[in-house]
Amino acid sequence: MVFYILFVWYEISVDLFGNAVLTLLRHREHLDRLTAEPDLIPTALEELWRYEAPMTFASPRYPLRDIDIAGTTIRAGDTVLLSVASANRDPRRFPEPDSLVLDRADNPHLSLGLGIHTCLGAPLVRREYQIALAALLRRFPNLSLAVPAERLRWRPGLRHRGLVTLPVTA
Repeated sequence: MVFYILFVWYEISVDLFGNAVLTLLRHREHLDRLTAEPDLIPTALEELWRYEAPMTFASPRYPLRDIDIAGTTIRAGDTVLLSVASANRDPRRFPEPDSLVLDRADNPHLSLGLGIHTCLGAPLVRREYQIALAALLRRFPNLSLAVPAERLRWRPGLRHRGLVTLPVTA
């Protein structure tokens, strides 16, 4: 648990915010809307985390008994790796899954887990980033990328998707 809190929590937290800010910088109309409508930030963050989740896969799961999912049998003890990125873009759950909809009201994304697997720090990270994004937009309303998006470097990894740096100008 200490490992997850100190290392994984930090990494995911940094990726949550970096990916959200980059997404806004790539969609200027949404960045301008949030700057003008800061009350939309809590809902917008949920959508940003759905749209560009930092966790591409959840922790492995191991069924205790054989189960059948959509005609496929998964044997007890098999490793099951769940794609958070795919689930967050499931068209059966999200209308227009490939569109960024900042005021998406019904948004049960899996970026912070779900049910008994919800991140313990989810309430804290939500509040922290509501405050941080509001402060960033208030302080730097003309924020933009300092380099072309193609030059951004992503950290290598199977389960996490995050930037090495996010160079910006104000």
